Amino acid sequence: MAHNLSGYHRALDLFEGLLAGVPGDGWDAPSPCDGWTARDVAGHVTGGQYLIRSLATGEPAPDVSTDPARFVPGDVMAAWREARKEAATALTPEGLSRPVPVGALGRLPLGDYLQGYILEPLVHAWDLARATGQPSRLDPDLVHHAFATAHMIAADLRTAGHLAPQLPAPQGADEQTRLLAFLGRPIT
Repeated sequence: MAHNLSGYHRALDLFEGLLAGVPGDGWDAPSPCDGWTARDVAGHVTGGQYLIRSLATGEPAPDVSTDPARFVPGDVMAAWREARKEAATALTPEGLSRPVPVGALGRLPLGDYLQGYILEPLVHAWDLARATGQPSRLDPDLVHHAFATAHMIAADLRTAGHLAPQLPAPQGADEQTRLLAFLGRPIT
């Protein structure tokens, strides 16, 4: 079965572009993620690539939320590119068809899971942009798909303490602003 991973790759490309734009002294800047720096955000998403690899191979999954900066010691871009390459190598037809647990949705083939996974690198791209003073306008098509995913998984994430409470979106807000408010991101 073929899986359309174009949105997944576009979200990773967007994140990588923002990584490349972080100035050398910008990694310690606070991010919108409570208690995390820009380096922590980069490490969390980089660790996410190792998580994807583990889901594709059946290896134990790493904890990507505790001390996430450990995934990006030193040269952040080099660490990101290595993790992304390792994940991509694991995304074989067999890896993409491996069933993975998806909360209340039960188990889905990894390839289907990755179509919704764009929420993770996309929202953290915004976090990284905000932390480092880069433009934070996201791809509207990716935002639309990520918002659909967010509606499906937010309750479980909030119950587990992995997602902030929803904030009110300004009246007439665009979809990106509504998504960020839904995810508890301060948008002002």
